[in-house]
Amino acid sequence: MNNKKYVILQVILPIKTKMKNKTIINTLILAAIVLSALFLRLYKINYIPAGLYPDETVNGTDAILANDTGNYEWFYTNNYGREGLFMNLISFSIRIFGNTILGLKIWSIIFGTLTVLGVFLLAKELFKNSWRAGIVASYFTAFSFWSINFSRISFRANMLPFILVFSFYFLFRGIRTKKFHDFILSGLIFGIGLHTYIAFRLAPAIPIVLLAALVMTKKSFFKEHWKFIMVFLVSFLITASPMLIDFWKHPDHFSSRTGAVSIFSPEINKGHPIKLFVKTLGLSLAKYNFWGDQNWRHNYPPYPILQPAVGVSFLIGFLYLIVKTIELLFLRFRDKIRDEKLHIYIFLLSWFFVMLAPEFLTEEGLPHALRSIGTLPAVFIISAIPVLWIFWKIEKMGYQAKIVTLSILTIAFVSIPIFETTKYFFFWAKNPNQHGQFDERYKNIAIYFNNLPDGVNKYVFANGHGREMEDGFAVSAHVVKYLTHDKAKNLTFLKKGTDAVLKKPMVFIPMDYEQNMIDNLKKIYPSATINKVDLNPGFNSDFTVISINKISN
Repeated sequence: MNNKKYVILQVILPIKTKMKNKTIINTLILAAIVLSALFLRLYKINYIPAGLYPDETVNGTDAILANDTGNYEWFYTNNYGREGLFMNLISFSIRIFGNTILGLKIWSIIFGTLTVLGVFLLAKELFKNSWRAGIVASYFTAFSFWSINFSRISFRANMLPFILVFSFYFLFRGIRTKKFHDFILSGLIFGIGLHTYIAFRLAPAIPIVLLAALVMTKKSFFKEHWKFIMVFLVSFLITASPMLIDFWKHPDHFSSRTGAVSIFSPEINKGHPIKLFVKTLGLSLAKYNFWGDQNWRHNYPPYPILQPAVGVSFLIGFLYLIVKTIELLFLRFRDKIRDEKLHIYIFLLSWFFVMLAPEFLTEEGLPHALRSIGTLPAVFIISAIPVLWIFWKIEKMGYQAKIVTLSILTIAFVSIPIFETTKYFFFWAKNPNQHGQFDERYKNIAIYFNNLPDGVNKYVFANGHGREMEDGFAVSAHVVKYLTHDKAKNLTFLKKGTDAVLKKPMVFIPMDYEQNMIDNLKKIYPSATINKVDLNPGFNSDFTVISINKISN
């Protein structure tokens, strides 16, 4: 008997040791991926992108105002209206880092990095505790130009992939473990989603479709899980209720800008909604593999948003999911066969199309990588599926075939970070179009003002581009407003058509060059000196400085 126990231990202990070592290795790989993701989202954040897009800085100026007044809103009406969570988080980071670029962007960096971890956890959960699935999907996410780029821009949309991936992770874990706390966490996180980005308002369709799929694939699912479903719904309502109440009190907050760009608007579709729908859906799908977002803030035009190897893998995985879903639905209803893979496939496809809808249901600026950012985790999880199949096939290959296949896979995987990081930090970062799209000139004007002595009277002629904000100034003025707040003393913002007595010594800078204004100022102040200043030559970011009795540094 003792000999039998000894033999069993001899067999089991090496297996346990091997599994433990494998877990340690996988954990180290995951840690390296997440740390790499953090580094790529933080590296040279003050310089890349070259400037600050005005929509980013309105988030910052609203956050500064909230700190100054103590009035933190659930919904900020400025700039078309935005859910308040992101601005309130920025108000907190500004208290720590000041009104700096890092203070404005830190939350995008955090959410972008945590999304990489969330993709790992969800992919691992979806594919039967497969570390390989989680690592491949998170690797694709960590080094994606699409993900890196938006994680370095202060857009509230960056919260959406984070919310979705962690909410769905706890939801699927709860379905597996039947633990109430998983459904509570999933519901609470999902409810927070309503405070993030307008595209989330379509997201509840995903768990609804998932529920229908689970009822199809699992016997007595609703009977066994109705209590968990109720817990999820109550948890969702707890965190979503402040925004739901705000929408009830202020219906205009809910409608926001949607009607102005919807393909269902007669002004947009010109009486041909179906034709326009086919066009917008086609453009929305094309951006992943063929023709990407043409906006330099969102992408490197004209290229697709996915790296070639990842793009091919996504396309294969996407087509595979569609074919297998149709096949499994056929088996379910014809032969009464319940395959649990069906609800996974339906979940991924519904996630993709529901979160693609904010893009293809609009007409403006397509393809649009920002509006479809909610698809990001689903895209990289789908992209992992063909790779998992290849790994499965490798185990059945002969030695030579295995070596060749592994070599090709290694080259493909090594090429991803090289391709994407070079594209972002070298080609895209140095492209003049990027510098222009991020209004580097306005950032440099703010830096110039911040370096002037306190005794100089400073004037900004806010003639930059953009719609008017609630303070009466164009949105572009908020770049200078954010970066100079409490830093540039004696700074005054002037609008077109306003009369003002300019005090000497004085530095006057128009945000955009305007010869008539300069000529008029020269007539009033003949002693004024006019100079062009360029803090970063070669990118058309120079600006005009008009000085009168300027105090030297």
